[in-house]
Amino acid sequence: MSLSVKEYHEELQPRERCKKYGAENLTHQELLAIILRTGSKNQNVLELSNQVLTNFDSLFELKMASIEELVKIEGIGEVKAVELQAVIEFGKRLALSYREKLGVIVSSSELGKRLIEEMKDYQQEHLLVLYLNTKNEVLKKQTVFIGSLNQSVAHPREIFRIAVKCAAARVIVVHNHPSGNPNPSKQDIAFTHRLVECGKLIGIDVLDHLIIGENSYISMKETDII
Repeated sequence: MSLSVKEYHEELQPRERCKKYGAENLTHQELLAIILRTGSKNQNVLELSNQVLTNFDSLFELKMASIEELVKIEGIGEVKAVELQAVIEFGKRLALSYREKLGVIVSSSELGKRLIEEMKDYQQEHLLVLYLNTKNEVLKKQTVFIGSLNQSVAHPREIFRIAVKCAAARVIVVHNHPSGNPNPSKQDIAFTHRLVECGKLIGIDVLDHLIIGENSYISMKETDII
């Protein structure tokens, strides 16, 4: 009977080690064991993984192996061979992937005018965040909150959690006023100051907070609120 990864002592399970230490800290054998999931009649999954690796002089040769070559390895049937090839091909495509840029922010004025058309007709307040790199290229644009902008709902934690995840160096926060009047409220100003202070603590600059009205916008940077 073949043994799966689950049947090993928890401390030795590659999946548990992956969760605890991260995939980058696993050996080739452990990573391959997670992919294969189960061993063969005569080998547990870690032994099978080791056998696959020792059949090739390098990972490059494994990457270039055909299904016919893989099924010659004891314990690797057609299903596992196809799965391995699929994982290898997906890895190749990941290696060729790149982060799409969504344009460059030139100025608050240019951004404000552009977002008036996008946000002026919203019936609820939408808090939009643009996540930028050091060249002001937009890495991500995401609506983080919908509803009244108050500290109990629009918490900086979520804004900066996403910033850290996408490795942003700067953020621009934007929200609309359904009333059409872009003048900031006391809550808007307090929230902005809180964002700026939180950003300083973790090294992410809050470049601006724009408020979008019906036909105009207010930049808290341009008006020296921040």
